[in-house]
Amino acid sequence: MKNNNAYWRANIRLMVKLLIVWFLVSFGCGILLVDLLNHVQIGGYKLGFWFAQQGSIYVFVVLIFVYAKKMARLDRDFGVEE
Repeated sequence: MKNNNAYWRANIRLMVKLLIVWFLVSFGCGILLVDLLNHVQIGGYKLGFWFAQQGSIYVFVVLIFVYAKKMARLDRDFGVEE
């Protein structure tokens, strides 16, 4: 039982960290910091606009792969891999 609780605590901790990163990128860079980021241009597009339209989606996809890799390691560490 103690091992199960430790596993789920580690799982929840990982999910919270990844959700914080996603929130900071999508809400922070796409909404709150958009005016500051718009002073930088990449490929002719303002960086704030890019984060609002594309960046948060790319970061979300990367976070999915990070979650899968870290959960596979967590599963191995706790002996619950498939």
